[in-house]
Amino acid sequence: MIDTNSFMVFSGTATKYLAERICQSLGCPLGKLIMTKFSDGEFAVSYEQSIRGRDVFLVQSTFPSSDNLMELLLMIDAAKRASAKSINAVIPYFGWARQDRKDKPRVSIGAKLVADLLSVAGVDRVITMDLHADQIQGFFDIPVDHLYASGVILPYLQSLKLKDLVIASPDVGGSKRANTYAKFLGVPLVLCNKTRARANVVATMQIIGDVKDKNVVIIDDMVDTAGTITKAADIMIEAGAKSVRACASHCVMSGPASDRVQNSSLEEIVFTDSIPYAQRCPKVKQLSVAEMFADTIRRVVENKSISDQYIV
Repeated sequence: MIDTNSFMVFSGTATKYLAERICQSLGCPLGKLIMTKFSDGEFAVSYEQSIRGRDVFLVQSTFPSSDNLMELLLMIDAAKRASAKSINAVIPYFGWARQDRKDKPRVSIGAKLVADLLSVAGVDRVITMDLHADQIQGFFDIPVDHLYASGVILPYLQSLKLKDLVIASPDVGGSKRANTYAKFLGVPLVLCNKTRARANVVATMQIIGDVKDKNVVIIDDMVDTAGTITKAADIMIEAGAKSVRACASHCVMSGPASDRVQNSSLEEIVFTDSIPYAQRCPKVKQLSVAEMFADTIRRVVENKSISDQYIV
């Protein structure tokens, strides 16, 4: 049984729903923290109980707006100044991760900047899930525990017992992730080759592989405006697919995404609850990763390996 007196779990504003589930799984209370907001939009963080000498776990996804990232940075800073033994940032969705390289002249690398901000604030460890690019782990000089949503998505896919199953990637960049699912399930892999007119706008898309009379599941790490995933689904139905579903780790779902999903050929789209989903779309289903993060926290506290909890 884990010693709940040796560590404490706190949450930022946006991810409290997930932190409460994590604490329920761990059998510990959620720590008391106050976020004071000022009329100009500035805010301050204060812990309402002693954290001196404790291993502190701060749960906060850094999806927009930037307030969520700033909250996390202030929580880290306050914990450092309150003499916490270790500060562990639990970031189910690591925002700004699409800016992971210099792909054209004179651009920022936002993921590296966020990594530097977290390190300077004083974090000792990062626990996150399905980074947009694996190399972001190398932006840190501290331990990064990188979890995979496959731990909850694969059991769900197996429960559907779909015949003539095909796994698809919505773009060439996501082929490695989709291929991992295909190999585990022992089914074929299909790729979509797309070109973009500009950010969030798909110009053209072609299917590489056979989807005729198949039940297709598209695998991705996040869905933002849902332009790519819904276009892929529509093209696959036109190519003779029996059904098309999508599974993605992070439910960004901004702008017209919910309407696009509802009006598309998708049977359903499955996410984890790394990001809260406020809009109601009947085709959207969320699976909780609270147990997975709770188990990782438990292993970190007890100095146990986390690698054997991975399905793939």
